[in-house]
Amino acid sequence: MLNFEPVKLEDRAWAQKILYSAGRMGCEYTFANLMFWMSSGGGIARVGDFICPAAQWDGQLRYLYPVGTGDPKPALEAIRADAAEHGKPFALRGVTEEDRAVLEKLYPGKFTYTLLRDSYDYLYPIEQLTQLSGKKLQAKRNHINRFIADNPDWYTLPLDEKTAPLCEAFAKAWYETHDASASLSVERRAIERTLKHFRQLEADGLLLSDGSKIVAFSVGCRASDEMFDVNFEKADPDVSGAYAMINREFSRMVQSRYPDVRWLNREDDMGLEGLRRAKESYHPQFVEKAEALWQD
Repeated sequence: MLNFEPVKLEDRAWAQKILYSAGRMGCEYTFANLMFWMSSGGGIARVGDFICPAAQWDGQLRYLYPVGTGDPKPALEAIRADAAEHGKPFALRGVTEEDRAVLEKLYPGKFTYTLLRDSYDYLYPIEQLTQLSGKKLQAKRNHINRFIADNPDWYTLPLDEKTAPLCEAFAKAWYETHDASASLSVERRAIERTLKHFRQLEADGLLLSDGSKIVAFSVGCRASDEMFDVNFEKADPDVSGAYAMINREFSRMVQSRYPDVRWLNREDDMGLEGLRRAKESYHPQFVEKAEALWQD
């Protein structure tokens, strides 16, 4: 039986090494997301140099595809045995095309696959978001120009001990004006904990001011040599261009701090129509994910 434990800050010393070296592009495989999005149920188990995550979906504990380097079969077999012991089907979520190829090599014909569109990650070449070049992104440039024209004294502030309380206050006000859905409630707790522990998590953040007050912020973590995960982005919807501006400025900050980063992962849309339209408007490349179900 696998022993799934809640993810704690103390786990970062060993877990981050495995996650970072694996170089996966999915947002589930960053330490911050494992820690905060699984706080409401689930956890991680270790099998050799692999991390086996499990999380709550639809009120049930589901296994994620194990992450690590080397041969994944011992970890997969451990999950398979754990599922059998608990009388559950052997199912894996977060399965990419590359994972599917591995599963078919190890267990030919044993899995069926169901695409999970709501879980697709939105990945963008970092230059695409820092430059916003071309006709397809003209509207974004227009939004930014409008923000600059309306707010000539705008400025940004990096996330640090002095600005974290400003970020917390803005987040609190933002959630007070939005419906408290289950996903937003989990997200709110995740933001609170991220801002509280941003130093230990090595998180990067940026706050945007219109010259007199904070109107947006963004926070994320580097996930591998080539990928940076944007965990949270919030802006005042009544300030024209604030979302486009914090998106561009945060992307530029990441590029300046981490010149080797090639991709920004802006995570999934949770099946929310408005969020999907907003993320698709930046013309992403997707990380497609599926659920793999063992067929006896």
